[in-house]
Amino acid sequence: MEIIKEHRWIAPLMSVLMVCILGISLMVESQNTKTGNTANTSGSQQWTAAAGTEQGQNRIRPKHIVDHGSSMNDMHSLKGVMPTLLLQVQAEKAVLDAKGVQAEKKASPAAKQAATAVSKAKIQSQSPPKKLFFTRTAMLTQADQAKATWSYSITAREVLLLQKIVMAEAEGEPYEGKVAVANVVLNRLRSANFPDTIREVIYQKAQFSPVANGRLDRVRPNAEAVKAVNEALEGHKAVPDHTYYFLSLTLADDLTVHHSRTKVKTIGNHTFYK
Repeated sequence: MEIIKEHRWIAPLMSVLMVCILGISLMVESQNTKTGNTANTSGSQQWTAAAGTEQGQNRIRPKHIVDHGSSMNDMHSLKGVMPTLLLQVQAEKAVLDAKGVQAEKKASPAAKQAATAVSKAKIQSQSPPKKLFFTRTAMLTQADQAKATWSYSITAREVLLLQKIVMAEAEGEPYEGKVAVANVVLNRLRSANFPDTIREVIYQKAQFSPVANGRLDRVRPNAEAVKAVNEALEGHKAVPDHTYYFLSLTLADDLTVHHSRTKVKTIGNHTFYK
């Protein structure tokens, strides 16, 4: 009992010590928790900073490198798209062409006649030359008139007469054949072996069948005959300057020219001779 009384202060002291130890343990544990959280936060910040740095590097990466990659991607994309675009363009063109053909087919007869009339008027409005130029062996173009040894002033009546003989002789012949008939008349005008005027050349006896059968008086020159005469008067030649005769072997009653003259050229149903 005396021993207990002497050491009764030990129990409270032990209790105080236990409380202190427990408090210290709690403080240490709390400190460790804070330190861990701080480390985690620091790591997160470092990761974020690293990520930001990487993004920054991406942002400041040289532009030509980024553009190069983008251009290569664009080129690959275009290579894939171009065939499709080409097919679309071709398809659209085909549709437009088809519409154009349909529109042409649907054009009214009146519109076609109007277009033809305009074309004829344009041809007929071309004024033939007032004067023709020749050498001893050839008819010259208007541009070569300086080389001429003589000239011939042509009247409006003679132009009409030339158009009518072309129409009467070559109405169903190719355009080149019409020019050739006009050439024959002008070649005779130039030659010393035939009359000296266009009227006299055309009306020379037994030379042009439409004069004998009256067809020359009945025909009205069409646009093609007018154009052919204008070209011949300008110096265009479908047959050479030494061509003076022509006939249709299937229609002619007299083939003397065919047997006695040298063939130059055949155009349509007409054969031309010198």
